[in-house]
Amino acid sequence: MTKDAALVVFSGGQDSTTCLFWAKREFRHVHALSFLYGQKHSKEVELAEAIARKAEVPFKVMDVSFIGSLGHNSLTDPSVPMDSEKPAGTYPNTFVPGRNLFFFFFSAIYARELGIHHLVTGVSQTDFSGYPDCRDAFIKSLNVTLNLAMDEQFAIHTPLMWIDKAETWALADELGVLDLVRHDTLTCYNGIPGDGCGHCPACILRREGLEKYLASKAHLH
Repeated sequence: MTKDAALVVFSGGQDSTTCLFWAKREFRHVHALSFLYGQKHSKEVELAEAIARKAEVPFKVMDVSFIGSLGHNSLTDPSVPMDSEKPAGTYPNTFVPGRNLFFFFFSAIYARELGIHHLVTGVSQTDFSGYPDCRDAFIKSLNVTLNLAMDEQFAIHTPLMWIDKAETWALADELGVLDLVRHDTLTCYNGIPGDGCGHCPACILRREGLEKYLASKAHLH
């Protein structure tokens, strides 16, 4: 049964775009919310708006740029060279501390104003790069906290939580948006849309997943 309405935390990248179209399949009404958080490549928000237009969903941008000024990381501070691979025993410096925590609090407040109780995010523990705020335990804990903080019954949906990038491509294909996700999204840490720069960690993960999915699809045929 199709549920009534959902708000998608929407960056314009591969994962959140796949989730946007997943939400369109699962919910009668879908809204998309993007954030300016001081990221070097705010072009992702322009692409997100264009994708939302194609998906025919209402789109809003919220400016929370203060998040990027709270700590040093390579996504918001141009002086920090990006880690080319995950350092042993810690997470990469593309991790923006508190980002998902802030995103969900603001999303829940906005959703509440719209009368929406379903929140959708593209976080994944399978391909989470070591980011602590992409783990299932964090999302479940946050869900409880949001409900207590606002005396509401929010439900956070994480359709990609237990699947890898190849399976995420498969889901995009199943939803009929593989080409859109491949060419119109921005996942690249260097700010290049589509297939990206090809050598940053995000591009490598994305490309390996696509190659694995296309190979498995070719094998089936």
